[in-house]
Amino acid sequence: MNRLNQLFNTKKDNLLSIYFTAGYPQLNTTLDIAEALEKAGVDFLEIGFPYSDPVADGPAIQHSSQTALENGMTLNVLFEQLKDLRKHVSIPIMLMGYVNPIVQYGVERFCKKAAEVGVDGIIVPDLPIYEYEKLYSGFFKDNNLSNIFMVTPQTSEERICKIDELSNSFIYLLSSSTITGINLQLSNSIEDYYKRIKAMQLKNPTIFGFGITNNESFKKACEYANGAIVGTAFVKLLGTENYLEKIQGFVKSIRP
Repeated sequence: MNRLNQLFNTKKDNLLSIYFTAGYPQLNTTLDIAEALEKAGVDFLEIGFPYSDPVADGPAIQHSSQTALENGMTLNVLFEQLKDLRKHVSIPIMLMGYVNPIVQYGVERFCKKAAEVGVDGIIVPDLPIYEYEKLYSGFFKDNNLSNIFMVTPQTSEERICKIDELSNSFIYLLSSSTITGINLQLSNSIEDYYKRIKAMQLKNPTIFGFGITNNESFKKACEYANGAIVGTAFVKLLGTENYLEKIQGFVKSIRP
């Protein structure tokens, strides 16, 4: 049982995760930001590793990814930074990024390195289910890593059930099938989607992401899921002066 499983076994509601891009705003700020977020009360973290073509991301995260690459962030650099992760941070950590850099690095090698530095889960939005199941699932299991699948409002119930079967920590529910950074519009269609997912009574916990920017959208997401993930709003904060000093207040603005 990794830290993600332990978290979901002990806390069922109002879970808050924060996403940020490794190497942004400066190359060596990854651990400082992670430590500050834990001190601010966040339940678990997503650390993104940058990619030159982040197709699911909006302008703010694209900018952070490009800046991180220009700063010199690579998977090798990230794993070197994270070797001291567990001396400073105890909450669950996920890595999030696209499949191309992982394949170039070597999927088995990637999983081993992630486990070595204390990572608990991986989110790869463009990794097809069949590839994971047929080619890579063994590497994840051997290293006690959870693979986090994404679901959109357009995902069929058959596919959602398949994802639920393959998952062993939580399912990442996208509030829309658009890019990150779109403000969550609490329309009837979104409400119907929330209700449809909840009615399926999935065996895995669910966490909403995309468009969670404030306490209102966080509370709405938590009515139908176990928690929510904030990404773009936090990445924008990292682009301001004295951002480390503002992290506590930011987290309190989402979940007082």
